[in-house]
Amino acid sequence: MTFPVLSCTAIDARDARSLAEFYSALLGLHCRPGDEPPPPPEPDDTDWIVLLDTAERRVLAVQAKPDLRPSTWPSEEIPMQMHMDFRVPDAQELEVQRERAEQLGARLLMDRSEDPDEPLYVMGDPEGHPFCLLVG
Repeated sequence: MTFPVLSCTAIDARDARSLAEFYSALLGLHCRPGDEPPPPPEPDDTDWIVLLDTAERRVLAVQAKPDLRPSTWPSEEIPMQMHMDFRVPDAQELEVQRERAEQLGARLLMDRSEDPDEPLYVMGDPEGHPFCLLVG
């Protein structure tokens, strides 16, 4: 029996380019050829950007959704709907990556860094999508 293989995760964004740049910087990814930003002064009207890892595998795609309403999690007014988990090797690296994420434009939504079983931070990316940084 064969099974489908996940190609990548696609995420909506009011500003696809900015969110793609955030995840590129956070995760060490790069744009698929042809998805790079256009040279100035050309407008950037890209509505689908695919991000690749160093082995040129698709990891994440960002699609423009100008009317996106960001999650209000932990309030359920607009639920999380999905989130991504990013693993780091230890508590020291967890702190380093939380600080990096905040410098790149993420915000802290929940601090569970003292949890003895699974230290983690729930962060919100610049578009409001929750994601976790966790020791694993």
